[in-house]
Amino acid sequence: MRHDAPLAGPVPTRTTCPYCGVGCGVLATPDGKGGAAIAGDPDHPANRGRLCSKGSALGETLGLGTRVLHPLKRSARGTYDRVSWEEALDAVAAGLKAIIDRDGPESVALYLSGQLLTEDYYVANKLMKGFIGSPHVDTNSRLCMASTVAGQRRVFGSDTVPGCYEDLDSADLIVLVGSNTAWCHPILFRRIQQNRAERGAKVVVIDPRVTATAEDADLTLALKPGSDSALFAGLLIHLADTGLLDHDYIERHVAGFEAALANARDIAPNLAAVANLTGLSKTDIASFYALWASTPAVVTAWSQGVNQSAQGTDKVAAILHCHLASGRIGRPGAGPFSLTGQPNAMGGREVGGLANMLAAHMGYSSAEIDRVRRFWRAPRMAQAEGLKAVAMMEAVTERRIKAMWVMATNPAVSLPRADAVQAALRGLDLFIVSENVLSNDTLAAGPHYILPAAAWGEKDGTVTNSERRISRQRGFLALPGEAKPDWWIICEVAERLGFEEAFDYGGPHEIYAEHAALSAFENAGSRDFDIGAHAELTRRAYDGLAPVQWPAPVDRPEGTPRLFADGGFFAADRKAKLQPLAIPALAAATSDTFPLLLNTGRVRDHWHTMTRTGLSARLSGHIAEPTVLVHPDDAARFGLAEKGFARIATTHGAVILKVALDPGAQPGSLFAPIHWSAENASGARVGAAVQPLVDPFSGQPELKATPAAIVPVSFRSRGFLLGADGFVLPKRSWWTRVAVEGGQGLLFATPADVAEIMQLAREAFGPEGLLEMVDAERGLYRCALIRDGRLAAALFLGPDHDAPVWDAVKLAFAGGEVDPGQRLALLSGRSLDGAADQGPTVCACFGVGLNAIRAAFAEGATITVEDIGRKLKAGTNCGSCLPEIRRIGAQARVEVPA
Repeated sequence: MRHDAPLAGPVPTRTTCPYCGVGCGVLATPDGKGGAAIAGDPDHPANRGRLCSKGSALGETLGLGTRVLHPLKRSARGTYDRVSWEEALDAVAAGLKAIIDRDGPESVALYLSGQLLTEDYYVANKLMKGFIGSPHVDTNSRLCMASTVAGQRRVFGSDTVPGCYEDLDSADLIVLVGSNTAWCHPILFRRIQQNRAERGAKVVVIDPRVTATAEDADLTLALKPGSDSALFAGLLIHLADTGLLDHDYIERHVAGFEAALANARDIAPNLAAVANLTGLSKTDIASFYALWASTPAVVTAWSQGVNQSAQGTDKVAAILHCHLASGRIGRPGAGPFSLTGQPNAMGGREVGGLANMLAAHMGYSSAEIDRVRRFWRAPRMAQAEGLKAVAMMEAVTERRIKAMWVMATNPAVSLPRADAVQAALRGLDLFIVSENVLSNDTLAAGPHYILPAAAWGEKDGTVTNSERRISRQRGFLALPGEAKPDWWIICEVAERLGFEEAFDYGGPHEIYAEHAALSAFENAGSRDFDIGAHAELTRRAYDGLAPVQWPAPVDRPEGTPRLFADGGFFAADRKAKLQPLAIPALAAATSDTFPLLLNTGRVRDHWHTMTRTGLSARLSGHIAEPTVLVHPDDAARFGLAEKGFARIATTHGAVILKVALDPGAQPGSLFAPIHWSAENASGARVGAAVQPLVDPFSGQPELKATPAAIVPVSFRSRGFLLGADGFVLPKRSWWTRVAVEGGQGLLFATPADVAEIMQLAREAFGPEGLLEMVDAERGLYRCALIRDGRLAAALFLGPDHDAPVWDAVKLAFAGGEVDPGQRLALLSGRSLDGAADQGPTVCACFGVGLNAIRAAFAEGATITVEDIGRKLKAGTNCGSCLPEIRRIGAQARVEVPA
């Protein structure tokens, strides 16, 4: 099932990518059949025409097969019935009103998402915080950037990113802290590498794991988890002791410096103390300090390795202190830089999407509450900060929150103690979900109403990227079925609650204009967020809005690339305030029972819980299975085998993942990706095992260091299944669902033997057109179902130590007719057309496999990565695969004698 006809002809629409916070511009050209051709927008300053593998594959994720297209109501039987919008909206409003009347406004909550557009976010916050009167509005950005928000507000007085992407082009030193930029922000990493190649910029990577990013660095500091603030406290001392402080800047623009320096000396009095806390050598620490101190044009950029920590706010502050003390802030090529995780995490922050903020970057002081109240003419303003995400879900468990509306996110996968979260959601008196997918783990908790929301390609609004750049996300496809924009759904509920006048918008342009007007209301330069230049935008001007960096006040409509070079911080005295830091400590101690630390994060080609990227066969080619990365020494210690399976357990839950040996992993640490859920794998929802410990300032959970244990898990057989969506594996089997060309595939491991699997296959497929090959003694079974001359399904099974490879069979499944003479080749797993097996995908942008790259390197000892790009195109788009291509080349040169 696909989209209806597009709104316009095949004319490119300028829009913005819906993935990470880089905020790349996209040109989407509808194909007239419900799809679109996707290209990077060469005129967008964030990406200059480049897209990463995920952005390049957006056109492969536009089908409607997984979409919810009509309002749905849960029946007494637990099934869902289609209802009209009128019935659904009336029931949601009536249910909210009844609970508010009975239990008060603080018994209801919203849980939002960085996938929402700013206009959606704005009306959601306005309704809850100004008209219902509940402060309990939080967002999955709490899991992403909350520690940066808290750190910047504590030090700068505002949630302000001082610099811009151009600084990555002009810096002479770029320090990446807790950020696998090559995989998670590939377009920015490409800019960094271009600077390195053309200008000789140095790159330092600070991360417990030696990631793909670290492989292209001049210096890698694989520090102990949780010790970042000690490293930067030591840097502050080094700057002071070597006479490299900017005393003039400190005197004019910084408060609390002497206390902060004394605090740093308490934490890291000397190089030996820093080495002890971080686990780094004194030589490497001294090299880093000397390089940072001697390079005026330095950008220190960080991401989730800093934020997702029980001391994340302190880590951010420690970085900010060094830039402030040396005056390296707000200048070309110099400044601290937060790399945001989601496409509109910053837009959500702008409108008060976090429970501890009000709209337009205002807080909960009495003056700010009153200001927002007067602007909105709000009848019932929230009077204090609300519950942050983890605490909010605890309140649901404890029945203090009785109603929750979840929009565009999947908390039953992403939050710590995810199983407990899912169970808590089931107990709500009223549970509403606005979604564009028909099935995910949160929907499995049984919401009373599922409201069909517009998806990327249909939405119309704005997003703000990591460099404060506001860009338009424009719709280029018609709304399918009865799907509606989130802002429309919220306003319709608000109308039914009696707030029609305040939510009577003619479109997102009017919401944006109001948002802009509030940002300028009684501001006069006292607050950082000011887009007053947009307060009078007409629909036409809004439709044509070019990317712009805030602040963009009335007198500066062109925007502002950098801030704070000359001070002007957003505090009463206009000074930044350095903060005392806690003594660094691991989030939780290991023990004999839980001797390892579980770290979580992303893989290169997938996003969040894969409701979008999981539809693309191309994006599933690089890493297809949920995997735990283990240092070889730990694998030997715990009896784990490469490509075997392991059970990772914590006090909160357990997962079973495939094992991959990773010399870049730190001994004592495990790394597991966040993307797999109960929808696409068995027992691989890593959030279920993560502890709920949070940062005391930001409320951001510690997702990088949960004490864990690991043991090997064995199965009798392994195999794959193509087609046959209704095939049911035996109990206690492990499986993961993978998008393949032509349908869905399943990789599995099972305790069953050949006889049991063969019987299940025969029952599922029937005798007609079924080809089989059986060798029970060796544990082999292979079958293929031929229907109308095509491969309709295939199941290959082998013993646990010799799992069958599906690459050639996948090609047959995606291809045309299977000639009778090719059947033996099919069951043997060989390519039907004699083409070479491409092997696992390395370059997802151009679909280049491992074997093709190895073959190209084998042509001669002088073959370079650039030669591979010219020959195969691999690595020439976003460049996120370049570290892997270099590894393949290095291995090829080792294997081929000189």
